[in-house]
Amino acid sequence: MSIDVRDTQTEVHLEAAAEKAASRRGFLLALPSWLYLILFFAVPLVIVFVYSFASRSSTGLTRLERWNLESYRRLFDSLVAEIAFRSLVLAIATTVICLIVSYPFAYYIATRRPLVRNVLLVLVMIPFWSNFLVRTYAWRVILGTDGPVSQLSQAFGGEPIRLLFTVPAVLIGLVYGFLPFMVLPLYAALERMDWSLVEAARDLYADGWTAFRKVTWPLSRPGVVAGSILVFIPALGAYVTPAILGGAKTTLLGDYIVSQFLAARNQPFGSALSMAVMAVMLAAVIVYFRSGARNL
Repeated sequence: MSIDVRDTQTEVHLEAAAEKAASRRGFLLALPSWLYLILFFAVPLVIVFVYSFASRSSTGLTRLERWNLESYRRLFDSLVAEIAFRSLVLAIATTVICLIVSYPFAYYIATRRPLVRNVLLVLVMIPFWSNFLVRTYAWRVILGTDGPVSQLSQAFGGEPIRLLFTVPAVLIGLVYGFLPFMVLPLYAALERMDWSLVEAARDLYADGWTAFRKVTWPLSRPGVVAGSILVFIPALGAYVTPAILGGAKTTLLGDYIVSQFLAARNQPFGSALSMAVMAVMLAAVIVYFRSGARNL
């Protein structure tokens, strides 16, 4: 009996040593990623957080010795509220339009044979092969007064159309830029769905709309949640698209924050804006995940 006890203790020690060794190997493998996140994410985030409490001199210098909440008080100014509301509306509109356009397309891709499916997925990913800045400038040409849209209007006897530097132009650019981020999660959710459940619903005399509402939509909801988050968050803080396709009346939070750092040289206020946007995004993600987890 004593021999069995010693053997059991030896096995326990060996298992513990193996677990420690595996944990040590995992830590060493993850160490480069941890260092990267600390150096290029955590440290800059701490710097921005500290600068948000600093003060700004009349010459534009940032003084760290005079901490205050003045920059956070400015967040409630009417101009900031107007820009934040415009950014929120455009981000929500971008997310909704991307979802409406992407869902039928993702459904179509998921129900095709493998060869057609792969070709369509490549077409979705083709925009990633070119620079986002170049693609946005292409829309600047398309939406300008000399672009194809305006020329087509004049060909039919209409007036020249200038969509550039308007809210619709920014919305078009945002939808175009973030559409693949909605298509791919939706496709992943629909592709791994158990389609026999849809067939069972149809066998039980459910029409197409009822089968979609009761089976397909609930099973694809994780893709809807993931795609909406991937579109809403970058759309809320977008900078390149509003800066190129928008004008003075279409300033969004992203380019307003950049203007505080570069043009106004007001680093404390720009830092406070950045922290506020990050807090709103984090809260939205937490609420979205919790509500999605309850409904899945």
